[in-house]
Amino acid sequence: MNDKIQLLQDKNEQALKGGGEKRIESQHKKGKLTARERIQFLLDEGSFQEVGKLVTHRSTNFGLDKQKFYGDGVVTGYGRVNGRLVYVFSQDFTVLGGSLAEAHAEKICKIMDMAMKNGAPVIGLNDSGGARIQEGVVSLGGYADIFYRNTMASGVVPQLSAILGPCAGGAVYSPALTDFILMAENTSYMFVTGPNVVKTVTHEEVTSEELGGAMTHASKSGVTHFTAPNEVELIHQLKQLLSYMPQNCEEESPVYPYELGNEVRPKLNGIIPENPNQPYDIRDVISEVVDGESFFEVHKEYAENIVVGFARIGGKSIGVVANQPAVLAGVLDINSSKKGARFVRFCDAFNIPLLVFEDVPGFLPGTDQEWNGIISNGAKLLFAFSEATVPRITVITRKAYGGAYDVMNSKHIGADLNFAWPTAEIAVMGAKGAAEIIFRKEIAESEDPSTKLAEKEQEYAEMFAHPYRAAERGYVDEVIIPENTRTKLLDAFKMLENKVEHLPKKKHSNIPL
Repeated sequence: MNDKIQLLQDKNEQALKGGGEKRIESQHKKGKLTARERIQFLLDEGSFQEVGKLVTHRSTNFGLDKQKFYGDGVVTGYGRVNGRLVYVFSQDFTVLGGSLAEAHAEKICKIMDMAMKNGAPVIGLNDSGGARIQEGVVSLGGYADIFYRNTMASGVVPQLSAILGPCAGGAVYSPALTDFILMAENTSYMFVTGPNVVKTVTHEEVTSEELGGAMTHASKSGVTHFTAPNEVELIHQLKQLLSYMPQNCEEESPVYPYELGNEVRPKLNGIIPENPNQPYDIRDVISEVVDGESFFEVHKEYAENIVVGFARIGGKSIGVVANQPAVLAGVLDINSSKKGARFVRFCDAFNIPLLVFEDVPGFLPGTDQEWNGIISNGAKLLFAFSEATVPRITVITRKAYGGAYDVMNSKHIGADLNFAWPTAEIAVMGAKGAAEIIFRKEIAESEDPSTKLAEKEQEYAEMFAHPYRAAERGYVDEVIIPENTRTKLLDAFKMLENKVEHLPKKKHSNIPL
């Protein structure tokens, strides 16, 4: 018996060494952790239970029979993050470059299946050279098996992807199918075709970092939601992100202790500038309304004219969607519409109530926007809000113009409660533009057109550039003093806790993709 126990211990020790000391050292020299070190930082101490530690590949092609490693390049299992169950796979670049093949893929699929059956998040720590070429189509089949499970798990359990090294070719589609992507700066990249192929086909000279580095995807493509200067900070962000979401679509997010006190926020009374065209930072409003230091912004560097993120009110998770007057006056455009829609749909899938701060002058005009599909892209945000059944509350801080008023969680598309500040302007368009259209003939025929325009602009503003017409119609439930916003929201979300709403029976909707 002792001999058999010793044999098991030897195999376990061999598995823990991955691709060997030299390759581990090489990984560290690149500023990267090993697959097992990443899991150690992610999970609660002593909670990791490995599944498939002694799995090896079954291929003999191109000398693979002489390159067998326990685990086959991926560490899989389950454990706990802040006491909550999660499933994790961590690709091991020290073993055959972390390449994905039959056995490697089977391990990942097994973990994903367990996550679905037991209703807990899946976390992928990606660091792979791509498909294992020596195994041919079997590797491609392995990727497709994972993609299918990503799709089936979507909206059932949260799926988070950390990119901690290369992620190229078909490998990028698994993270793309998950809910959130986090990338480590300077050590990770994602692209469908690499710099060499790009140079051959389009003659563009581009580095891996420029083509698919963390900051490229955070600011230009919007593929990644979070970046971090190093892997430890990235794993910290990942754990923080998990704290806002439930284990699965049938549960609620964890509630954190909160003691009610004086919830009046006088600072809010002075945030909106006297000049309606002067910008302000909507984050100042958000930080005053939500629990202290609880706002966790998502997609911070992308489409900055809209701000989205998680927060807590009274210790309970909410999703925040807010126009940002400090960038492009807060207009909606293609990228901000997609960013907002994606976030709204995640929150709705996982029972996270939505809070919308509205200060929007409309949709961004121009040929670039029209030719690239602002109509169908803007409709994505409209569709996402309309379909959402979670508690939804809107606070109109200033401008709510035109179709953008409708899109930003208006009463007409199913919002539960809509509040407005006295500074709100709810109208088809701004007073100046409206006056130029309505009184065009009168202005043109006057002796002093500029004075007449100013006069008519004032007339229109007095009639429409306020929240009271909307309040009279019931489109706004209450006009509130800004300092009372937090108090109103605490009561409102409490009231909406047991909201139930059923969508019409259907196979699935057809969102304007």
